[in-house]
Amino acid sequence: MRQESKLKLECMAIGSLPHFCVQDAMSLVRECFPHIPFWPQLAKVSKNEDMIYQFLENMPAFFADEQNAKSFMDAEYDDFCTDFEQFFLEYEEIINDFNSPVIEKYAISNKNSSSFQEFLKIVKDTKPLFAKGQIVGPFTLATTLVDKNGRCVYYDEALREVVLKTLTIKALWQIKQIKNTCPETTPIIFIDEPSISQLGTSAYLTISQQEIIDMLAEITSVLKSAGAMSAIHCCGKCDWTVPVKAGVDIINLDAYSFAQNLSVFHKSIAEFLANNGKIAWGVVPTLDKAALEKADINLILDKFQNAVNYLTKKGIDEKLIIDNSIITPSCGAGALSVELAEKAMRLTKNVSDSLKEKYKIDC
Repeated sequence: MRQESKLKLECMAIGSLPHFCVQDAMSLVRECFPHIPFWPQLAKVSKNEDMIYQFLENMPAFFADEQNAKSFMDAEYDDFCTDFEQFFLEYEEIINDFNSPVIEKYAISNKNSSSFQEFLKIVKDTKPLFAKGQIVGPFTLATTLVDKNGRCVYYDEALREVVLKTLTIKALWQIKQIKNTCPETTPIIFIDEPSISQLGTSAYLTISQQEIIDMLAEITSVLKSAGAMSAIHCCGKCDWTVPVKAGVDIINLDAYSFAQNLSVFHKSIAEFLANNGKIAWGVVPTLDKAALEKADINLILDKFQNAVNYLTKKGIDEKLIIDNSIITPSCGAGALSVELAEKAMRLTKNVSDSLKEKYKIDC
């Protein structure tokens, strides 16, 4: 039996939690995600754990002026060419062998993640089949950062490559840490790409879809070669053929609000599922506080069934969908109160447990 089959109707979390205490957050991880633990981004513990800032540590050509609260990338400083060449030599060494000590230069430090070492303790203690890490997506990061003239760095080819390859190394470092802690655990690396929902809009008219597919395919290929599964998270409407064509193993959507959007791409999704691709259904609302306050397990189970029905009405076999379904919140829970975030996490686990019971899956 393929190990990936063990993901059937399992539950995972997405990114952030609002806790002020690391131990409280990690206790929730142990409780709700015993089969796929993750390391939450805890921006209320430190601003360095912001989804964007967290992955900028030691990225070449990035400068932070904390006094003036400005940050930018620069391809024109005196040593850029030397630093650029050295970075690419290190990148090649790392992707050829991620056990190279050079990778530690690009580690996610305790300063930028208060939960990562506690996450590894959970992996060591419980030896799960899977463990989840994450990076911000290269398109999202490259369209968020600017150069010293205020221009989006995506449009500078050299800086775009630095962003893509730095994030690839950050993902490989996580894979190395997980594998060194428990060799039997398969890392699942989420690429958080909210900005791909804006492809084709006036904001990014000059950016071709194929460019984004190529970026995501490059990082996905490296992650798979390192023994991990790759996933794309987008919490808005998007063209889901983009991550599918990029070769990811898992697509994760806000299925509470946008499940019907997925069915627009049913032909691509049918092929994706037939090739063992997984849909991580974000059926527990985290972006709509009022909806989460009212939500209970029966409402979320109905949401899940409705989401599945959108695909079955397009001719996709229900068993194929269920066999390749995972349950998640719709997005990270960092903006919620601690109480509501904990409700969302427990509801995610309870929905997963209920569906496993319904479809007679041994835990």
